[in-house]
Amino acid sequence: MPTLLVEEGFRFFFYANEHDPKHIHVMKGDSFAKIELGTLLVTNSHMKPKELKKALAIVEANQDEFGRRWDEYFNQG
Repeated sequence: MPTLLVEEGFRFFFYANEHDPKHIHVMKGDSFAKIELGTLLVTNSHMKPKELKKALAIVEANQDEFGRRWDEYFNQG
């Protein structure tokens, strides 16, 4: 489960057996969400709205890097 970033209490990661579309999992405490990288679509969330908004902002700021790391890890680049 490669961790890509830890910031402001959030941990951004993907699992070793992921599938398309490219997406990131994010956890903060017991809360979690799944966000597609290409569209920033939230496909699953158990976060408070304020936490989710912050998580989305961090994913957006790191979108290219997360996509590059996905491609490297899954040999797509």
